[in-house]
Amino acid sequence: MKRAVCPGSFDPITFGHLDIIARASSLFDEVVVAVLVNRTKKSLFTVDERIDMIREVTTKYPNVVVDSWSGLLVDYCKTNQIPIIVKGLRAVTDFDYELQMSQINLQLQNVETLFMSTAPAHSFLSSSLVKEVASYGGDVSSYVPAVLLERLKARLAENIGLDN
Repeated sequence: MKRAVCPGSFDPITFGHLDIIARASSLFDEVVVAVLVNRTKKSLFTVDERIDMIREVTTKYPNVVVDSWSGLLVDYCKTNQIPIIVKGLRAVTDFDYELQMSQINLQLQNVETLFMSTAPAHSFLSSSLVKEVASYGGDVSSYVPAVLLERLKARLAENIGLDN
């Protein structure tokens, strides 16, 4: 069985993420979407909320499973016998960083990295950008699945209320 992992924070998951996940699911028997547990980063949604949202929007891909991890991704890969990491690249700046990561992952645990260029329609898209635009009331409906849009707006409204 050919397995791969698509890692990220997915806070929230965007159409750019989904594009990479969908394309990876057509190449591998199983794709694990691994949600980053990063205690030093303030996330809008909890890990469990992100996992639930990803599961909800990937139901049409029966070979996609969702999990989380804390620590080195290559250790997660080794523990779960996943030999390939799939990463989406938006720009040259992504490549510079991801190339270094792929080289160290190969050296540490012999885990390969497959780079997929994002679809042009999503090449500018990031979760941070979506949160920023939405926090100012901008329309992000073309960037995130409709089923997540209200959750995003509600969470941002809660956070704005807490800051006042």
